[in-house]
Amino acid sequence: MALDKRYKAIGFDMDGTFMDTTIDYVKLYNVVFDELIETGVPESAIIRSQGARGELESGMDWLIENGREKDAYSIHRRISDRSTRVEMEFAEMSRPFRGATEAIAALRKKGYKTGILTRGGHSYAECILEKNNVIDLFDVIIARDDFPDDEAKPSPKAMVNLGNALGVRPEEILFLGDHKIDWLTARDSGAGFYGVLTGGYGPEDWKSTDPRITVIEGVASLLDMIE
Repeated sequence: MALDKRYKAIGFDMDGTFMDTTIDYVKLYNVVFDELIETGVPESAIIRSQGARGELESGMDWLIENGREKDAYSIHRRISDRSTRVEMEFAEMSRPFRGATEAIAALRKKGYKTGILTRGGHSYAECILEKNNVIDLFDVIIARDDFPDDEAKPSPKAMVNLGNALGVRPEEILFLGDHKIDWLTARDSGAGFYGVLTGGYGPEDWKSTDPRITVIEGVASLLDMIE
């Protein structure tokens, strides 16, 4: 299988796709809730059944209703900073997946533009890429805190932002990811997508998400697709 001729750029999710990283996802999942509680929002006012977005929206509603607009408007930055601290806890353990750097170097030699699109913080992404001496493999890094929260994955705006930074349209990007939110971002923006098996999703997970998804072992598999 060769890469489709329409692609001018290849985008990569970072954790679980390009980088083998260790993150305390339980702690990361609780960042929004913990920050709201410490800000003074009563637990009873926080809607936990709708994920982090529901928690944040309900918490902000309570703050605004109780005359604390200043806290409501600044909480996004505090949550992002707190998330980055969690992500950084095991940064020293990060490594690119085997064969991934060789594959991306080969893509660049063929003229493809390359970029990272991650829900991680920008400083976190730069840190682990620099630690592993691979930051120069990418033309751009688009992270969680580079744009408003509603433009982060799985919003298609995330792919639009990546395309703008690379100078291509979303439909000219092939995006690789290890989770449903990566696929949703690609699908809803018109980008191409390959699901990898190096992260949290196995073959059955991808099949149940959408049986039409092209699934590959990992980024290294691209080496066999470059003409």
